[in-house]
Amino acid sequence: MSSRFDQSLAPSVVARARDGDRAAQGELFAAYGQAVYGLARRILARADLAEDVLQDTFVEVLRSLPSFREEAPLGMWIRRIAVNKCLMQLRSHWHRYRSPLEDEGPAPSADAWRAEGSSLANTLDCERALDTLTPEARTVVWLHDVEGYTHVEIAKLMNATPSFSKSQLARAYVRLREWAGETREVQRCMPALNS
Repeated sequence: MSSRFDQSLAPSVVARARDGDRAAQGELFAAYGQAVYGLARRILARADLAEDVLQDTFVEVLRSLPSFREEAPLGMWIRRIAVNKCLMQLRSHWHRYRSPLEDEGPAPSADAWRAEGSSLANTLDCERALDTLTPEARTVVWLHDVEGYTHVEIAKLMNATPSFSKSQLARAYVRLREWAGETREVQRCMPALNS
């Protein structure tokens, strides 16, 4: 499965970024910034929190780059930092004060969002569907179905068990089916390579 984090930079760019070259650091940000923001936006469901994660991620990337051992591709290392920053946001006291959407009444009808029939409506439809999930379920769905994490990996990241991840995913699928008003199985956003 291809990922937005699969981009590769020339080793000379990474070496210059390690040495503090601002232009090389800018290239690093240009290569992975969109991917980090997109990941954070989907997991956290808020643009302001996604921007915080983007900034926090690259502060840590630039700070830790000299000790990066290249045991994994650079993009996967950056993705791991971004996921951890997202999970830290979800665990923070500030995030707990956000009122969950499921307490705000029933989710709007999927037909209302599909009426436009455009790709924008489909994007909004997907966003709205994900917004009906709890933060934990949304995170599990995104990490498993889109980013390709296994339940064991998700469990480690979330300080939980693999069965927690599996149950969150199953409940999320039920919620998404209810939201869509469908009885058929919910299709994954992207095919998962492993579970």
